[in-house]
Amino acid sequence: MPSDTRDFEVIVWGATGFTGRLVAEYLYQQYGVDGELRWAMAGRNQQKLESVRDELGEGANKIPLLIANSDNAYALEALAGKTRALCTTVGPFAKYGEKLVAACVKQGTHYCDITGEVHWVQEIIDRYQEQAEASGARIVSFCGFDSVPSDLGVQYVQEVMQQRHGVSASKVKAFLTKLKGSFSGGTFESMLTAVEAAIKNPEIRSTLGNPYSINPAGERKGPDGSDQMGPCWDADLNAWSMPFVMASTNTRVVRRSNALMQYAYGKAFRYEESALSGKGASGYLKSLAASIGSSGFLLLAAIKPTRSMLRNRLRSPGEGPSEEERIAGEFSFLLIGKHPQNPEFDVRIEVSADRDPGYGATCKMLGESVVCLAKDEQAISVGGGCWTPASCMGSLLRKRLEANAGMTFKVVD
Repeated sequence: MPSDTRDFEVIVWGATGFTGRLVAEYLYQQYGVDGELRWAMAGRNQQKLESVRDELGEGANKIPLLIANSDNAYALEALAGKTRALCTTVGPFAKYGEKLVAACVKQGTHYCDITGEVHWVQEIIDRYQEQAEASGARIVSFCGFDSVPSDLGVQYVQEVMQQRHGVSASKVKAFLTKLKGSFSGGTFESMLTAVEAAIKNPEIRSTLGNPYSINPAGERKGPDGSDQMGPCWDADLNAWSMPFVMASTNTRVVRRSNALMQYAYGKAFRYEESALSGKGASGYLKSLAASIGSSGFLLLAAIKPTRSMLRNRLRSPGEGPSEEERIAGEFSFLLIGKHPQNPEFDVRIEVSADRDPGYGATCKMLGESVVCLAKDEQAISVGGGCWTPASCMGSLLRKRLEANAGMTFKVVD
């Protein structure tokens, strides 16, 4: 465990980037300065950090600023050694993330990020799991829109099913039912980076195609198949569903959580995720159009000239919507937990947030994740290692998100 004598409880790395700035803004608004949370902002450029701090408002000038070169392993180790927990928004993580993870692992510092890059996380797990166990560092990826709502949502479904019926849901289906807002530029860049890597490396192609790719070594297989690629009729909702771009990340995170929690959901547990498109012919056509669009995006991303075109047209990392757009955004998931014997005992819950998913909600999820790792470290039941949000923080994080971050987890029978 990080020592109580460390200078800080939380450091925000990458605070000069668009999303990092939002995380710093959230922590300042929620926890202030010199209050219950000892925290600092960190980055490579003193002047840019000072500019961000000045924009946060009166009193923010008391927030400590720390400088480190992201290419200097010793500087990152010194930075990590100053805090109990550190969060980062600097991606794509496959390009920029590993040195910081290594520094946190070496210093026994808890770490969290907002990556959705499954192939990179598998590499981190395979390289650093034993070292993190030895140092006590809890390494937790996927602490944003991908994959907190899915991961904590499934865990909550299983808690309700156990409370009501004494069994685990044999299957959970998650549907994105509402989305107002946008994905981050970093998310798009991560997707394109993953496609590039897969083209060059057959092992990465295998990782991206395996539904259990980030499960512990030796446990990377199970009953689930590929994620939904076309229109699908759902009998429980009497409606059509369509592919959801984040499902390829979220489904794998949920399956890893199950494995890390000693298969609390069962070894035969199945999980699938999609977006609801609606009823009747209009729902089908919407789903068909989305399926074609999704396949078309992957095709364009696989070809170098059109991949460059996509980079020019899509939002770049570091760019994002206005404050008004972030506040006006929202999202909602409906999760259906299937009772293993009696469909009358199925459980339905809704997970929702009152901000734009890619920025407004994600900055709160990451902010509360790093605070949870720092402030609730004695209550967290797992030791060092590479974890998921549910398997590491679970209900501790869920309660923080409900209390502070505008998220709700509710039963909708």
